[in-house]
Amino acid sequence: MFIFLFMKSNFKSIYLLTCIVCSSLLSAQDKAFTIHTVAFYNLENLFDIENNPITFDESSPIMELADNRAEVYAMKIKNMSKVISKIGFETTHNVPVILGVSEVENKNVLEDITNDSLLVKYNYGIIHFDSPDRRGIDVGLLYQKKIFTPTATSNYALHLKDEITGKPIYTRDQLVVSGLLETDLIHIIVNHWPSRRGGETKSNTKRIAAAKLNKHIIDSLQTINPYAKIISMGDFNDDPTNDSFKKVLNTKKKKRKVGLKGIYNPMEQLYSDGFGTTAYRDKWSLFDQILVTKPLLESDFSSYRFYKAGIFNARFLITKTGTYKGYPFRSFGYEGFTNGYSDHFPVYIYVIKAKD
Repeated sequence: MFIFLFMKSNFKSIYLLTCIVCSSLLSAQDKAFTIHTVAFYNLENLFDIENNPITFDESSPIMELADNRAEVYAMKIKNMSKVISKIGFETTHNVPVILGVSEVENKNVLEDITNDSLLVKYNYGIIHFDSPDRRGIDVGLLYQKKIFTPTATSNYALHLKDEITGKPIYTRDQLVVSGLLETDLIHIIVNHWPSRRGGETKSNTKRIAAAKLNKHIIDSLQTINPYAKIISMGDFNDDPTNDSFKKVLNTKKKKRKVGLKGIYNPMEQLYSDGFGTTAYRDKWSLFDQILVTKPLLESDFSSYRFYKAGIFNARFLITKTGTYKGYPFRSFGYEGFTNGYSDHFPVYIYVIKAKD
């Protein structure tokens, strides 16, 4: 039995929806399949307390605090580790084997998370590149070393220019990691596309450019191997029905409509059903998504295949009172540190493989 939080279309009321998985499938899964969680989480301004002279990290919420920065940082790390330790755990009895993250300042903050008492026993590896983002925020990847073995890593810069001045706009790179999930070669792309600052319409061209870069990466991998297992995840700052997905990436809502080199977006059905991962002015969006390519959808479970997708929106991640009741319980607000978690819910997929 899985428990999810279901949000009505007006997002003012939250109800418990109990989803009972077919008992025969669950039984077969327990006895005959290995199951792993692959997840993504926007960690909401995970900055350390050291000033980096080459970025604008001094404008980060934690650096704007007048005092107690070290204590706040320690609580923020603990809170992030707590969430990560629970994603998918009830089903797999393990933390995510692969976790993409965004809004992290550097590798040091990721090391602090992986060394936290809740996660250190899982022996996470870290893949991180410093990106040219002006605030100094990056994406990264955590992986359990005993289950996933990286074979290649790279980062792709997104080249943007201001439409008026022609000056470069510096934003996050797209991180690409190829590796073996046990014996299966898979490719992970971690994204954090440009925000909607200035308005959705005005900023849309930036996310279209990010989508084109993502498509280029996927096409390149598929040119080498049309049957490449590719997972693209991130905070896309677009919903599953926006042009960046439907026109550039040509994502499909239904598995049966995905062609050989096509892309399936399991989050689109969740979006249609009224789910979201982040909220603003009483409007919910599903910006955090995980996409998979056709080879992960095949019915032959002799290697790892996509099983299902979800949003990790446990009760403790939800604001209980006040103006933002029902929203994700974020770490920082107008009053400073809230001892919350993030303004985004994590998302995840399960991949399964038949046991020998």
